[in-house]
Amino acid sequence: MKKGLVFWFTGLSGSGKTTIAEAVKPVLEEEGYSVLILDGDDVRERLHVNLDFSPEDIKKNNSLIVQLCSQYRADYDVVLVPVISPYRVSRAEARRLLGEGFYEIYFAADLETVMRRDVKGLYAKAINNEITNMIGFSPSNIYESPQYPDLLINTGKECISKSEELFLKFVTIKLGINKK
Repeated sequence: MKKGLVFWFTGLSGSGKTTIAEAVKPVLEEEGYSVLILDGDDVRERLHVNLDFSPEDIKKNNSLIVQLCSQYRADYDVVLVPVISPYRVSRAEARRLLGEGFYEIYFAADLETVMRRDVKGLYAKAINNEITNMIGFSPSNIYESPQYPDLLINTGKECISKSEELFLKFVTIKLGINKK
């Protein structure tokens, strides 16, 4: 039975998680791998609409995404999970439950950088108090950086192509190990 590798992306909104996932998916597919992206925003919009952005609901959403990973990894070689996943406890639980073949990828970019990018306009809304619990911005909703990620991609300092190259190299190595 196939047991796809799970690459759990974590980082602030605007750190490049979805951008890199969408860039590497077709590259991996060209190499013959089946790839699924379980994007945090998409999953929340489609399946977890009843959850808000309180710490409790964020943890519940992450737990539900772990269940989706577990369900789909038998059908895919690679599962990419671009999700903020701000709490260490949630990421540790994902690693524990998904076990071998789980990799935590930290997309590091400081608050100033992601606020400047503000791809979704969320930081502007947080500044205007339209969003009061913005992860990593609001004091009530902190982001806990990983202490020991399997891979650190510093998107605050590296260009997208360099970040993509770094991640693809990591995935390729892990896929090679998985074939043994």
